[in-house]
Amino acid sequence: MDGSVALLKTSPIRVGDQVDEDRVYFHRMFWTFPPCIEVFRHCKPLVSIDGTHLYGKYGGTLLLAIAQDGNSNILPVAFALVEGENAESWSYFLSNLRRHVTPEQGILVISDRHNGIKAALEAPESGWRPPHAYRAFCIWHVATNFALTFKGQDARRWLVNAAYAKTEAEFDYWFDIMRIENSAMCDWTAEAQLGFGHRYSQALIKAIERNLRDSRCFTVTVFDRHQLDYTVVETTPTGKFLLGSYRVSLRDRTCDCGYF
Repeated sequence: MDGSVALLKTSPIRVGDQVDEDRVYFHRMFWTFPPCIEVFRHCKPLVSIDGTHLYGKYGGTLLLAIAQDGNSNILPVAFALVEGENAESWSYFLSNLRRHVTPEQGILVISDRHNGIKAALEAPESGWRPPHAYRAFCIWHVATNFALTFKGQDARRWLVNAAYAKTEAEFDYWFDIMRIENSAMCDWTAEAQLGFGHRYSQALIKAIERNLRDSRCFTVTVFDRHQLDYTVVETTPTGKFLLGSYRVSLRDRTCDCGYF
């Protein structure tokens, strides 16, 4: 088909310590078609990527990228045959996907938690780092791994409902059900986030942000060093509004606010 992209990558054949210049063997191949390139311009700004093992005579792995149109129809847009799922093969696939099919900015990439994908997306010159692109995890893969630890359809359904929640209140509703049923379910999601490299779980990040948003600023001045008395002035975070001034005694364990 005219306009098709087909990129073949070969590797040299070695005989002992020598390279046979006359022969090469198949290493990787990326391909896509003009309709795939054209249709993505009219799809949602997201692409889902995954790989599947090939069990025929030659083995290897098929990497695939799919898009979704406005009616939620699934459309394959790019393909690659590689030796397996690793950082190099995913980098090969994603760099060509970016160059030939998805050059738009702000694209969301949906995938499983494979370390090869993580390394390829986070490479400095990949073109897949924010704000050029963003990443989300495929709930099907997450739920499948979750179900290996927590049996039963209810547990899986609660997790999926929480993942698809459109508001924070709806998410908290399903997450609280999981917490009441088995707190280990909530621990599992937090450990999964930390295991992927996040410094804190999402629940803790929300708590930190909430505390920062609601926090006030305090300026402490020594009133009587010998008596351990201090003056504490409370202001808004910007310091523009005075909320109160209190005398605090560390020796007597008292404060004018009435609570020490």
